Amino acid sequence: MIEIVATDDVGVDVASLEQVLAWAADRLEIPSASVGVMVVGPERMARINHRHRGIDRATDVLAFPLDGPDGLDAWPDEGPPPELGDVVICPDAADEPLTTLAIHGLLHLLGHDHETDDGTMLRIQDALVEAAAARG
Repeated sequence: MIEIVATDDVGVDVASLEQVLAWAADRLEIPSASVGVMVVGPERMARINHRHRGIDRATDVLAFPLDGPDGLDAWPDEGPPPELGDVVICPDAADEPLTTLAIHGLLHLLGHDHETDDGTMLRIQDALVEAAAARG
């Protein structure tokens, strides 16, 4: 079971993000993990982006892995779940829906990188987004 803790600075429905991430994690066969999600405004996202990437502007989504995908395989069964990491989303800087951004961030936490994987991550993302939309 995945544990998702979401916070919101801008007035979006984080409960629906938690639900879609839990559903996506199940589809990705993540046995147990913890994920943090923050939804922020453009000023805060610009500060985070500058601090961590040296880019002084807001971006749509950032992912900060902690235990990452290796934690899923190596984590002991007893005790708390591994912490995949945190996803920060800025709706004001996005062209994609929040669901897409949340799934995108989750895939980054799992070690996917659309800049180097010849489209694998984005194919997985598109399939999950389409299936999530079909489920209602």
